Amino acid sequence: MKRVKHQDGSAERQPAKVAPDAKQLRKLAGDWLKQRRADAELSQADLAARLGLKYYTFISQVENGFSRVPTEIMGAWAGELGLEPAAFARHLLRYYEPELHRLLFGAEST
Repeated sequence: MKRVKHQDGSAERQPAKVAPDAKQLRKLAGDWLKQRRADAELSQADLAARLGLKYYTFISQVENGFSRVPTEIMGAWAGELGLEPAAFARHLLRYYEPELHRLLFGAEST
């Protein structure tokens, strides 16, 4: 008599697409922010000074994905980069809170 192994089907399943984790998304946001800062021809120290930040290293932390742009200075940050604040916040929301962005704006890109 032939023995049949119990199969749960897991070996046959295709691996699910793995969504980027929060750290990866923060790094992508940081890369985007760094490019916008470069486009505005500002150094990290310049941007920090214009935002009234005590340490320019905070800009570095954000651009390297170790921190996020604080909501309370998002409008000022956008302004210093020459960007429209609502569009800036909406774009960052894609990285910082992707599910909230999807709920608010659908799958459309910004």
